[in-house]
Amino acid sequence: MTSPVAENLTLSDFDFDLPESLIAQEPSVQRDRSRLLAFNRMSGSIAHCFFSDIEQYLVPGDLLVLNDTKVFPCRLLVKKPGGGRAEIFLLSEQGVNLWDALVKGGVSAGKTLNITAGIEAEITGEGADNIRKVRFHGINDIRTILPEIGKTPLPPYIKREADMTDRERYQTVYAAHEGAVAAPTAGLHFTGGLLQRLETKGIQLAKVTLHVGPGTFQPVRVETITDHRMLPERYSITEDAAARINNAKAEGRRVIAVGTTSVRTIETAAAGGNRVVPGEGSSELFIYPGYQFTVTDGIITNFHLPKSTLLMLVSAFAGRERMLSAYHTAVAEKYRFYSYGDAMVIV
Repeated sequence: MTSPVAENLTLSDFDFDLPESLIAQEPSVQRDRSRLLAFNRMSGSIAHCFFSDIEQYLVPGDLLVLNDTKVFPCRLLVKKPGGGRAEIFLLSEQGVNLWDALVKGGVSAGKTLNITAGIEAEITGEGADNIRKVRFHGINDIRTILPEIGKTPLPPYIKREADMTDRERYQTVYAAHEGAVAAPTAGLHFTGGLLQRLETKGIQLAKVTLHVGPGTFQPVRVETITDHRMLPERYSITEDAAARINNAKAEGRRVIAVGTTSVRTIETAAAGGNRVVPGEGSSELFIYPGYQFTVTDGIITNFHLPKSTLLMLVSAFAGRERMLSAYHTAVAEKYRFYSYGDAMVIV
């Protein structure tokens, strides 16, 4: 599903120069000591502080919407039948030992890959978007040993192998429902203590779940952005979370989404109206300039890739020219970009 209103914009309109040295390779020493760029979308004004200062930009009655999906160790390094290495990147479970996955290493359907002693993965079919069907043999349920054999799925722009530190840091402190292949990274900056401090101040919380899939980070390969299609991602919203969001809107309080995945979840569930409908579903919502937000009043987010759907989303919220100007400021001020980078609050 695309935005209902589109401007005449192309992929090149969302490009900017980013030095490779600003792409964060490690998380900050402390979650809430990342830097924070505070951006006023009406005036275009910018302030610089630390994420622990986020409460300066929130007022009692504000509702933060958090995505409580949990990243699972979905990268499997495997061996080909004739030797050589391959990789299985698990996406979603279709049944016990039957998964949709991405497979790297030039492995075609019908091949069987060795995972560990007595456990194999059979490539049973190929589908759209290079997604393969994979069936596991030699174990009752592959999910039970993923914590031992699987690796944390760090993004490809992090040029190192994941380690045990990433098991904790590439996960929000409130992660609860396993199913994501990438973290909702805006939430990585929160600590339990910071969330408690915000609640004491009168900031309310609502948790939704969107299992982040490869579609969130899929490159846009078309120049006309309206031709891009988002891959579906599963979401769920409880009745309690929907009630909290709807009550905030009805009472004129701000709904501030933590991360682009939270934005897409609540905007999808509202379906163009001003009330969020609880339940489960699949989001293919592509938000770019021209989209009319109906639920979201503010966004806490990280800094995104040039030409990405994530940059298009925040540009839709704050204005493309103003957002690119803020990004130029972030580059000049040497903010750290992407998943393990610094944060921005747009209010």
